[in-house]
Amino acid sequence: MKPWITTLLAVLAPFAVAMGAQNPTDEDPMVTAARLNAQLAVAYLKQNDIAVAREKIEKALAQNPKDTSVQMSAGLVYERLQDVERADHHYSAALKLEPNNPDVQNIYAVFLCRNGHAVQGQKAFEQAARNPAYTTPEVAYSNAGVCARGGGDLARAEDFFRKALGLRPDFPDALLQLADLTYTKGGGLGARALLERYFRVAPATADSLLLGVRIERKLGDLEAAGRYQNQLIKDFPDSVQAREIRGGGSTP
Repeated sequence: MKPWITTLLAVLAPFAVAMGAQNPTDEDPMVTAARLNAQLAVAYLKQNDIAVAREKIEKALAQNPKDTSVQMSAGLVYERLQDVERADHHYSAALKLEPNNPDVQNIYAVFLCRNGHAVQGQKAFEQAARNPAYTTPEVAYSNAGVCARGGGDLARAEDFFRKALGLRPDFPDALLQLADLTYTKGGGLGARALLERYFRVAPATADSLLLGVRIERKLGDLEAAGRYQNQLIKDFPDSVQAREIRGGGSTP
């Protein structure tokens, strides 16, 4: 299973909208215009219109560079443009503006992990998780686990996933990630138990079904593996995971 961290675009879009929704009616027009252009930049990114997104974010930065949502949106735009240095500059600027904002901490952590700074990213996720204002610390800990695993630190990754489950035992993302990690480390029975917990609280996905096939093959239960395989091919016939199964590439 490919490690997953919530994409910056998915995280930032509602953040930018929420920032815009807080504008009072008597606000400085330049502040309002900057936030609107930042929201438009994110919207154009979602449509893969990078040129217009860049134009909108540059307008927003000229109008009000001291707005957190403007800086966060700028970071996203320049990351999409593969200008990592400039993206880092804008994410860092947002964090300086609101150092205790857990959403900013979390988004910056995602950026760090996606760009090869696993240790710094984990620290940022931990900071977000410990922030009393952050309502879903299990998400930050689970993402920190993915970051640690991507950096090759499996023990630390497991610790983060277990912290997430300690806060919310039925958190699907952490259950699936820990099941996959446990399988990778050779723990077939433990991986099976975690995956069964996952299926009790979340719908099957192509990743979870492929993991089920792998676990059951490892444990020698070919009948159970066949059930997972049949469901994968039936429910996700065009997925990469189904093609892997058909090609016989999913054996442990």
